[in-house]
Order: sequence, then C-alpha cells, then structure tokens
Amino acid sequence: MPRVTILGSGTCVPYARRGPAGYAVEAAGRILLVDSGSGTLGRLVQAGLDHRHLDAVLYTHTHPDHSADLAPLLFALNYTPGFERRRLLRLLGPAGFGDFLGRLEQLHPGIAPKSYEIELVEMADSRVALGDVTIQSRRVEHANLPAVGYRVEAEGVTLVFSGDTTYCDGLVEVARGADLLIIEASSPFPDRDPGPHLTAALAGRVAAEAGARRVVLTHQYPVCDEHDMAALVAEHCDGEVLVGEDLMVLDVERAP
Repeated sequence: MPRVTILGSGTCVPYARRGPAGYAVEAAGRILLVDSGSGTLGRLVQAGLDHRHLDAVLYTHTHPDHSADLAPLLFALNYTPGFERRRLLRLLGPAGFGDFLGRLEQLHPGIAPKSYEIELVEMADSRVALGDVTIQSRRVEHANLPAVGYRVEAEGVTLVFSGDTTYCDGLVEVARGADLLIIEASSPFPDRDPGPHLTAALAGRVAAEAGARRVVLTHQYPVCDEHDMAALVAEHCDGEVLVGEDLMVLDVERAP
C-alpha cells in the first residue's frame, strides 16, 4: 500500500508548527521525495526514512521554500561517513531546472556527484517511468515561474501533488480521479486575492472538478490555523478533506 508522509505543510513563513514543503512517497519498493524546503532532511529522519535510499526527487518549482534542501541533500550524498552512493539518482523539475542545478553547483562545488550519476529530467506535460511507479506532470500557473503538478501512480493508486499554483486547467487535469490529492490552500478568505495561490474555495473547486476521493490541504500560512480550512474546502467538494500536518502519515488504499 503506498504511503505518503508530509514532511512540511507550511510556507516560506517561519512557523513552529509547520515547516516548508516536502513530501515522502513510499510505493512499489521506491522512495520518492517531492519538494524539499528547508528542514525537510531533518524531518525525513524523524519520519524514519533515510536520505541514502532515495530513488528520485521531484520538484514542483524552484522557490526556496520548495527547494532549499536540494544542495544539503546532494552534499550529504557525497559526504555521509561510511556511505558511497553508486545508484543513479533521478531529479525531476520544471523547465529550466537543469540551469538551476548548474548554478547551485557553481555556488557549492561539493554537491556535484562524486560516486554516482544524476539523471535530470525537465518536466512539462510529461511522463516518466521508475520501475513500477509512473510519474506524470502537468504545467500549472505560479507567479510566471515554470511550475508543475505531479501525478504518481503505483500499486493501483494515484497520488497527486499540486505544488504552488493558481486555479488552472492543468491542475484539474493532473488531479483527475486522484485517490489522494495533496493540494495547497493558502488562504481562508474567498474575497481576497491570494496572489499566485489557491484559496480554500478554489482548492475545493479543483477537488470537485477533478473528482478526487481524498483531499489533504497543505501550504498553510499561520492565519490558516485560525480557521476551519477543511470545512471551508468541503463546502465545495465531496469526499474526505483533511488539513495536513508535519509528519502526518497517509496510507492510501486502492479505490473499491
């Protein structure tokens, strides 16, 4: 049964309750990391997972609250005492991600792989197979920055990660029929412009139009904890709605 662990359910705003974005996926014998905002690696250890065993890391976009732990991860893969990685590491990201990684390596030469290789794939409306795990992406809209949402299919289950995005057709498409939709809901206020993000009402609209079975809200600013975000989203969609929390574990069963 696929398992998702929320490593960070928050935003760029420092907040004791919630760290920046990060999600671990265990499915079909693989371990994937989706985004890695600052602190993700520490929470990975708290979740009982090991950075040495990651098969792939997927980035929705390059804002620092989603990517800040990429350089520390690659540094750790080179310099963990007693460990020498030999397996290929797959890195997936939106258009321009190769250039982003190249600039990181210029700043931090020690992150360039020493004993293993990286396979980097720039994703748009794309599909990649990783053993028995299929990863699909669709372009989403976020602050004029290349960004994608991910659809991970394994063991007869579909997991979807919105990343940061406004309402758009690509988001609805990638989320269609999801068994678990982890979607940002950055604002409880339907009448205020959320910028390049989703309000609770818009997140509910996406879930309804996509027909998602189970919805978990993430990218929660501190103000969100002053409101019943699950209820605000549930007004607009059917199915279970939960508010994500750091280190929440979600086992995802196949639809009956």
